[in-house]
Amino acid sequence: MITGELKTKVDKLWEMFWTGGLTNPLDVIEQITYLLFIRDLDSTDKIKKSELLMLDLPYEGIFNDKDDYRWSVFRDKPAQQMYNIVQQEVFQFIKELHADENSAYAKYMDDAIFKIPTPQLLEKIVSSIDSLYESLNALESADARGDLYEYLLSKIATSGTNGQFRTPRHIIRMIVELMDITPEDMVADPACGTSGFLVETATYLKQEYKDRYLSDEQTKLHFNNNAFTGYDMDRTMLRIGAMNMMLHGIENPRIEYKDSLSDQNSDSGIYTKILTNPPFKGSLDADIVSTDLLKMVNTKKTELLFVALFLRMLKTGGRCASIVPDGVLFGSNKAYKTIRRELVENNRLEAVISMPSGVFKPYAGVSTAIIIFTKTGAGGTDNVWFYNMLSDGYSLDDKRSDLGDGGDIADIVARFHALDGEVDRKRTDQSFLVPKQEIVDNEYDLSINKYKQTIVEKVEYPPTSEIIAELHAIEAQVAEGLKELEAMLGE
Repeated sequence: MITGELKTKVDKLWEMFWTGGLTNPLDVIEQITYLLFIRDLDSTDKIKKSELLMLDLPYEGIFNDKDDYRWSVFRDKPAQQMYNIVQQEVFQFIKELHADENSAYAKYMDDAIFKIPTPQLLEKIVSSIDSLYESLNALESADARGDLYEYLLSKIATSGTNGQFRTPRHIIRMIVELMDITPEDMVADPACGTSGFLVETATYLKQEYKDRYLSDEQTKLHFNNNAFTGYDMDRTMLRIGAMNMMLHGIENPRIEYKDSLSDQNSDSGIYTKILTNPPFKGSLDADIVSTDLLKMVNTKKTELLFVALFLRMLKTGGRCASIVPDGVLFGSNKAYKTIRRELVENNRLEAVISMPSGVFKPYAGVSTAIIIFTKTGAGGTDNVWFYNMLSDGYSLDDKRSDLGDGGDIADIVARFHALDGEVDRKRTDQSFLVPKQEIVDNEYDLSINKYKQTIVEKVEYPPTSEIIAELHAIEAQVAEGLKELEAMLGE
């Protein structure tokens, strides 16, 4: 989580906008995001240029002969001159940065408007953002940028409603590491928000397959154009998501405004991996839900409809890791049982990882789990791996303080990739395998509490007569003490 110092700086930055006349929280978050993006463009361009020069590879910079558009250059100019450059040139530059007018970036930057009213306010904001970055860099945390975005988003009054809240970066990273992503994969998140899962997947691929991304043109082409797809219904989130992905080196991600559960989304049998944390709050009007999904599970519950959607969107052999509310695991009505039966009987359910309820604090206290399954259309479930995550490395209160031990995450990843070693684990252990037939016999209940065993330690108490005798002795001591006190007072 971000520090108190960083929060104070964000609060002051936010206050600058409000006192400067921008009082709509959505306007404020968009303007801050644009400026963060402009600053990051400069630093990203410099880092990329440096890396390629070290490898003696050519690099065509973003700015070319437009050095005045660099944050590091215009920030040192007089306020009025800086304002003119940013308002009249830099904003137009970032809107036209991608040549493909059909790209996600072009679509969501096309209506970007510079709304900072005065040169003096822009000067203060630019200095404030530089100060923010000094604090970010001092944290030396890979998650700090994500936490900064989260804190900014939390200031929008609607943040956290409709089931929308940011998935912690370390949880996303764990899910990515569980999924064996490869450069050939087609990865989707049908509820992408700010593209956290897609960005982390891209980061993982570039780390694990660095040589291929530097030298293989087909790999780079797939990475930049076809590998990542995200849908959402919030244009602000899409805009932030598109900029977030571009800053992470993905030139043309398929980020689209789309209601994933409606007939707008006709994707079927396309993706090899789905990683997601879909909204699971409330119900939908059945009239707007795709009929294909209702055929699989007749319900208005979004958490069940999304699982049906994942099965439709995946190729046969494709895998999904999704965060779901605990109710999906043990809900007793017909729709809940239907979707669990679909996963167990007609596909291959691999794992259920129960997470503590504090993982999404301070924005939500809901209990959740991660389900991992492969679409087969022909069964294949044998043993399902259950893991009871007790800690994710952070305190489970609203402060979410870093405990410094990483929690159970490394153990989860290691054990999931070596399931043969889980065969002899006992039901009293933190993780174990459960045969399919046992799950069937329990009406497809996937709650870990249904299968784990708790060790009850037998406590030996002394005989009742001995306890009563001890109480009499204590009573006598109290009575003797009262007599002594009365004697003292009588004197």
